Amino acid sequence: MNEEDGQGRQDRADAVDREMVARLLPEAVVRALGRWWEVNASAYADGTPGAHTVRYTPGRWAQITPWPPTLAPTSASGDASVSRAEVAAAVADALQRKAFREALVATYVWGKGKRGTPGGSGPATLHRILSFDGLDAVLAAAVTALRDHGAPQAYAALHRKVPGLGPSFSSKFLYFTGSVVPPARGPRPLILDRVLARRLRQIAAAVGRESGHDVDGSVAAWVWSDSNWTPHRYRVYLSFMHAATGQLATGDSWPSGAAPDLLECALFTTAWESSG
Repeated sequence: MNEEDGQGRQDRADAVDREMVARLLPEAVVRALGRWWEVNASAYADGTPGAHTVRYTPGRWAQITPWPPTLAPTSASGDASVSRAEVAAAVADALQRKAFREALVATYVWGKGKRGTPGGSGPATLHRILSFDGLDAVLAAAVTALRDHGAPQAYAALHRKVPGLGPSFSSKFLYFTGSVVPPARGPRPLILDRVLARRLRQIAAAVGRESGHDVDGSVAAWVWSDSNWTPHRYRVYLSFMHAATGQLATGDSWPSGAAPDLLECALFTTAWESSG
């Protein structure tokens, strides 16, 4: 590995990270988010995405136990729906009983919704995750790390610890856990998945090009890849998202008291044209 592949590339990544924090959301993104808010203001009038609802098919998850009592029974026919607020309530109930697996199931079903790949990868993957002998200990350690240290440490406690439980669904578990167990310090957890990583990659590529730190976008593609984000990258993500929420609050096209997860929800469904 030469210097450019190793420390040199990391130095460039750090430089782009610093530039992103200094510049925050480009004007094109701010305008796109303003349009999103115009459409969704009534649904999220409280400044949170608690009403964000997904549909799922309970019968697809018949093999999954333990099953959260707040979700529709797997014997039910047809589809059901569940909101972020309802998942948060389910996680609160489960964690009060130290039913860590049940909390994970609630967040996983919400996160997967009606999506899936051939072969029923959602339920099948979750079944494999739940079959891992050390799962309870890992989830308990993540909750403890969140409570005693912070979100990046909780993410690190889950990172590559459970076969099949990748960073996207780990961050979903932490996000909903964070509504019940506030971190000892630092920002609350947020969801980071492939879509959000691509949004940040787009911003990072523009910043890198404009600043000269990443003219060809290779560093942005490296750090904001489609999966396997490191605990360091998760920390960078949280810092950027919370700072960007403050940036939006100073304008007139975004609710001033909005929570950072409203920005996460909006970015997930918002597209914009890149300049240059």
